[in-house]
Amino acid sequence: MLNRHNTGLVIVDMQGKLATLVHDSEVMIAQTVKLVKAAKLLDLPIVFLEQLPEKLGATIPELQAHLGDIPAIVKSTFDGCGSEEFLQAIDAASVDNWLVCGIEAHICVYQTAVSLKQREFGVELVQDCISSRTRENKELALSKLNQLGIGLTSFEMCLYELIKDANDPIFKQVLPLVK
Repeated sequence: MLNRHNTGLVIVDMQGKLATLVHDSEVMIAQTVKLVKAAKLLDLPIVFLEQLPEKLGATIPELQAHLGDIPAIVKSTFDGCGSEEFLQAIDAASVDNWLVCGIEAHICVYQTAVSLKQREFGVELVQDCISSRTRENKELALSKLNQLGIGLTSFEMCLYELIKDANDPIFKQVLPLVK
């Protein structure tokens, strides 16, 4: 079970035109924005990556508007863990579990999630906040990652798991995000 005092959020490469070209992009973007809003209300550490933004573009404005002053970690490796700055941010967060979302599921999300798992973090993929250019590549990535022991969740499922109690004052603040 996820615990909000021991869980963070990794956002992988939600940037440029590609974010609008992936399968079911509108739903994925909307769900990811809600996930970021909820993570901020729950005070989860947030780390976000950008793959060569000078070529692929910056993080999409819909998401950037909610990330505030959190700096993007620029990388060239598909695996976020190939970036020393990312590893430092992950260590500095001092959590044992990471929710992972972003694009593309079968490339950067896949490689980053596997590396986090190899580093002995608990990893759960927020599957309605992940996509690839094709539905088949997303499904393949989720299947393969799940076989490797990486958990699958959804925005709503992880949110209720992190809050745990309808009497928690944060629940009333987060509830509009699921309606």
